[in-house]
Amino acid sequence: MSEPVAGLLLAAGAGRRFGGPKALVEYDGEPLVQRAVRNLAEAGCASVRVVLGASAQQVRELLPPDVRPVFAERWQDGMGESLKAGLESLSDDPAAAVLVHLVDLPWVPAEALARIAGTAGEQVVARAAYQGIPGHPVLFGRRWWAEIAASARGDHGARDWLRGRTDVQLIECGDLGSGSDVDRPADLTGPGPERR
Repeated sequence: MSEPVAGLLLAAGAGRRFGGPKALVEYDGEPLVQRAVRNLAEAGCASVRVVLGASAQQVRELLPPDVRPVFAERWQDGMGESLKAGLESLSDDPAAAVLVHLVDLPWVPAEALARIAGTAGEQVVARAAYQGIPGHPVLFGRRWWAEIAASARGDHGARDWLRGRTDVQLIECGDLGSGSDVDRPADLTGPGPERR
């Protein structure tokens, strides 16, 4: 990638439907938070930050020393508060863009993250698509960070901000993995979207 990209992993949720924080759940012998952080690093992110909330101390202990934890004070209010906390923490980061990823997407490989990160620029808005359906990760150029943070609230994240925009680059990643998320333990015990 030509422009430096920061990785931002949202991992604050309590995982009510799952029965506990998904960041701590193991898949293929690795906690989901470690899997996602490793993939962001392998995708070429110059820095990685992880937004914490539920079980923050336990999740923090799983992070490599070069990953910066960010505690979202109002994480219980929803993903929007996590996104806002993460974006605000980037004020001292020189990155031209941020790649926002979710902890409960174990089938999004580093190659898909790198494909989206490769579009980075200060004005760019890009997101992964899987068989044409928009998903994660989403890349936001630096120009938009303050605007997105100001609009993020509740459980909406950047959904409202993205709605109706005509400048969003949709980048197909279905050849590399699946954007299916993990909601319940049974989601991890099946064949896995990437092997279907």
